[in-house]
Amino acid sequence: MDFVGGLRADGLPAALSDPARLAAVTATGLLDTGPEEVFEDLAALAARITGSGRAFVTLVDGDRSFWKACVGVDAVELADRQNPVGQSFCYFLVGLGGQPFIVDDAASDPRTEHHPSVGPLNIGAWAGYPLTDPEGRVLGSFCVITDTPRSWERADLMTLATLARSVSAEIHLRQMLTSAQAAQQRSADLAHTLQAGLLPPQLRKVPGVEAAASYLPASHRHYSDIEVGGDFYDLFHTYGQNYAAVLGDVCGKGVQAAQVSSMARYTVRADAGETGSPAELLDRLNTALLAQNTSRFLTAVYTAFHRTPGGLSGTIALAGHAPALIRRAGGTVEPLGAMGTLLGIMDTVHLTDVPFHLSPGDLLLLYTDGLTEA
Repeated sequence: MDFVGGLRADGLPAALSDPARLAAVTATGLLDTGPEEVFEDLAALAARITGSGRAFVTLVDGDRSFWKACVGVDAVELADRQNPVGQSFCYFLVGLGGQPFIVDDAASDPRTEHHPSVGPLNIGAWAGYPLTDPEGRVLGSFCVITDTPRSWERADLMTLATLARSVSAEIHLRQMLTSAQAAQQRSADLAHTLQAGLLPPQLRKVPGVEAAASYLPASHRHYSDIEVGGDFYDLFHTYGQNYAAVLGDVCGKGVQAAQVSSMARYTVRADAGETGSPAELLDRLNTALLAQNTSRFLTAVYTAFHRTPGGLSGTIALAGHAPALIRRAGGTVEPLGAMGTLLGIMDTVHLTDVPFHLSPGDLLLLYTDGLTEA
């Protein structure tokens, strides 16, 4: 027979060893895997409709035919669900470039009369259609075998062709799902890396103060989700004995929101040493946002504070942000801050510095609207 690409040294089709085809076979993820209902059912359907005794879903690599499904053959262990490729008719499909291979009488057909499996495997008639990937590479075969010769009816062959396409589609859908999951995971990893870069790896230690932060998306997203949020926070030393805490929320999500969030965080850090007024610092941030022409606004709360003999004193300003909360040591809770203009929209913003004092045991809470929305 004339095979596409000629023959290998062992006399089998050279197409069996094509690297692209072998990679496609491996990519199915089906080699050396156990029986699965969907493939067994399709093989059983083919055997029943055609009245043949045996039916196979076979993956063919360069050395063997692996039976992903086999009906009419007592093969339970994986080692028993395969045979050398030279002892299988499946190599004809590979060598013919994906054409079906139909034999009515294997013992007398000149293409198969000397095939080593005709006698030992009691092959009377054989009908097989290729399993292919979207690029047309032959992955294996969907075939039926009878013990005695027979003339295959056109309706039977049309059914086999349809079932073979169904098996190919099932394999392709599985590969698409696997690829999509892998791509989503890569995107998720990238997004979480970017998100982590927007937040301090650990909070700055402030003498005499206990500080903690929690970043938990209010929508309870799974790790595999890929959106990057626009929230940011920081706690850092400004100058002398003074420190600052900032928390902001950029509108929207995604890479652009992350870029604005990063710019806002580092702008605040850069300007913090030049002013002790939270309102003035947020005003500077507003100017920086407008200069960037980001089309993104943000809300923020900024507080500057320092230690005192009686605890901690500071000043806070809100820019379109929800009031901070102070929980006194005695258990009472009170809001802190005067509502101000959000940033990144207007040239002139109205922001107010509000002083506060924390005594030992008091707690100051800054949060974004994700908490109140949840």
